[in-house]
Amino acid sequence: MIILGIDPGSRATGYGVIKFASNQYIYLGSGCIRTPDGELAGRLDCIFQGVSTIIEQYKPDTFAIEQVFMAKNADSALKLGQARGAAIVAATQHKLPVSEYAARQIKQAVVGKGSAQKSQVQHMVTYILDLTNTPQSDAADALAVALCHAHSQQSLLKMAGQATRTARRRLR
Repeated sequence: MIILGIDPGSRATGYGVIKFASNQYIYLGSGCIRTPDGELAGRLDCIFQGVSTIIEQYKPDTFAIEQVFMAKNADSALKLGQARGAAIVAATQHKLPVSEYAARQIKQAVVGKGSAQKSQVQHMVTYILDLTNTPQSDAADALAVALCHAHSQQSLLKMAGQATRTARRRLR
């Protein structure tokens, strides 16, 4: 399964692409979509186009994105929500399933602590994916979103397997 993780932002949107197979995480790519100065509409178009290009390049099976948190002010939160919307529309236009995760959930999955610092997330992403260089903050956050999704899917598969075994025992 190839997972595209997104850390949305109206100025810089991080992306991270991993492959999860046979209980292994394989790094495929990461970076940042930087938007130009100017009107918000133009920046949103840049995010939409950038995410679309990444989807066409890596052909992910699924899309995961960080949920909106309450930013420093309402205007920032609204812009962040619009940036998320542009990225999500790009995913849905490419028929990708979309999963959303809270920041605390992402940090918990990657670092083991929901209140982890950005530097801790960067360190653990570098360690888990066996990277030679530490990715920049936005890219590391996006890779953490992808890792969280892989972890979540793995947990769901384990629970489904346990439920199936329990149901089979009851039918005997």
